[in-house]
Amino acid sequence: MGELEKLPNIGKVVEGQLNEVGITTLEQLKELGNRQAWLKIKSIDDSACIHRLYSLEGAIRGIRKTQLPEDVKAELKEFYQQMKG
Repeated sequence: MGELEKLPNIGKVVEGQLNEVGITTLEQLKELGNRQAWLKIKSIDDSACIHRLYSLEGAIRGIRKTQLPEDVKAELKEFYQQMKG
């Protein structure tokens, strides 16, 4: 188990994807931010969905994605829709 897999919402698959795009520590993830990290994952896995985006934000905050404030989810959803379209 790597460092990232210890974070909430991050399992082996997502940790593997983060590692593949050059993110191996929480500090790197925080520095890059959820949106840029998600875009990097999306570039190698077109199935990356909004839940992965929520998961990354939750991991950065140290909480489960279900605990994200509604306003944060709304902002992320707007970003996701823009990137999807």
